[in-house]
Amino acid sequence: MPAARSFARLPGFRDFSPGDLALRSHVFNTWRRVARGYGFREYDGPPLEPLGLYVEKSGEEIVEQLYTFRDKGGREVALRPEMTPTLARMLAGRSRGMPKPIRWFSIPQLFRYERSQRGRLREHFQLNVDVVGEAGVAADAEVLAVAIDALRGLGLGEDDFVARVNDRRLVTAVLTAAGAPPGAHAGCLAVIDKAGRAGLERTRAGLEAVGLSSGTVDILAELLSDGSRDHLADRFRTSGAVIEAMTPLDEHRSILEAMGLGAYLHFDFSVVRGLAYYTGIVFELFDRAGELRAICGGGRYDRLLELVGGEPLPAVGFGMGDVVLCELLRDRDLVPGAAPSCDYYVIWVGPDQRGAGLEVSHRLRAAGHSVMYSLRPQGVGKQLRAADRAGARRALIIGPDEAASGSATVRDLRTGSQKTRSLPSLLETAATHFAGGGNP
Repeated sequence: MPAARSFARLPGFRDFSPGDLALRSHVFNTWRRVARGYGFREYDGPPLEPLGLYVEKSGEEIVEQLYTFRDKGGREVALRPEMTPTLARMLAGRSRGMPKPIRWFSIPQLFRYERSQRGRLREHFQLNVDVVGEAGVAADAEVLAVAIDALRGLGLGEDDFVARVNDRRLVTAVLTAAGAPPGAHAGCLAVIDKAGRAGLERTRAGLEAVGLSSGTVDILAELLSDGSRDHLADRFRTSGAVIEAMTPLDEHRSILEAMGLGAYLHFDFSVVRGLAYYTGIVFELFDRAGELRAICGGGRYDRLLELVGGEPLPAVGFGMGDVVLCELLRDRDLVPGAAPSCDYYVIWVGPDQRGAGLEVSHRLRAAGHSVMYSLRPQGVGKQLRAADRAGARRALIIGPDEAASGSATVRDLRTGSQKTRSLPSLLETAATHFAGGGNP
């Protein structure tokens, strides 16, 4: 006999037992309901893409974070680490003939070879929502509204999470007004993006390292310490470029306030989203307690489609991962129950009633109900206990008398009440109630 082998799960990957999968399905169903409620259509793409697609978007340094290899055709490929490049590739070849704006969403599984920690694994599922072909601020507000409502639909409220919002154009105007040379802007954005984790002292050192004067560093450190809109407006009240760059954010807020979502918004100068392809309003959603990584991030990316050969179309979107979100749902005790359940447990008293039991079970299933029964001969008492363990709502008991009369005893397993029903009547009622969304 060969020695027994043990194959451990790969680090950073998950198994989904029925209870875990129930939570995942709950999240996915909510995401789909909310996205479709806003008129978005679902799409998908291959989990394996040309490596160059991600290098074109993010640079050569991205390769170290990917699962990449050369396939049997000699192509350099990678498991997709994000969905936006796939969306750009898909639209590059077909967007010219499509009515605008394009409103698409997807729930892909994504892969990155990174160090696993709380809230970050090497695989995760993600809600991606994008509006393509609309340059106005209303599109920016629309996708953030979807993100907020995707969390509200799971039971989270304004005490649980916040949307931190900024605008890359505003940051650029501030950098110019503060005296940062244009050649240092990209380095400044990278430092500011990490300010929340690095702390003020390390952030100052990073800004000095990109060549900023001490005066400019002081101004930016001041804004990172108090990055409120009012402080920013007062600090740069004489800079027309900065004041003008604040206008889109003001319109953005007014739209979301009209939707009743203003309480979720918080202007945050440090939110710049590190990826270079963002071009306008950006946002990140965090738990209010600040205990977890970002739940969601996104913003405007008006030049990405051109990078992969498409037409120059404005675009805005976000990605919301399931790992941090599920951590937050567990922390807030918002995980739905995952106890086993079924609509009917069919019990036959003896082998002579087995055929009738199987027939009614199959017809109930065809009507859309979940039905279970014992796979081996058992006494009625054991079958009733099995029905209880299965979480059945009702037991259908078919004995010799019921089989002879074409009926079944229907026992409500929650109340213990029971009555005899003819099988045609039972099946007709079951089909009617299922079609109407009720329970017979």
